[in-house]
Amino acid sequence: MAWMSWTLPTALFFMGIAVILVGMTTWQIISPCVERRGFLPLATTRGDRLFIGLLSSAFIHLAFVALTDVNIAVATVLCAFWMIILMRWG
Repeated sequence: MAWMSWTLPTALFFMGIAVILVGMTTWQIISPCVERRGFLPLATTRGDRLFIGLLSSAFIHLAFVALTDVNIAVATVLCAFWMIILMRWG
């Protein structure tokens, strides 16, 4: 990874996303999902909810960085809870 001049947190972030994608792909192959409606105003699959969760988590982090002086770890914990809620009931 040295040729890209990545920092350890950046590399871990993208490796984490890769692990999530592999896990979701494996889950889809083992147990195909069907669209369902939760609290989101549209029918979604697991992949849709994952995408919405990752995108909204990015915006939550950006809002924390732009609007508060709170440690970014607070935003990360908040996003983890948000992803759990979204994946389960979204």
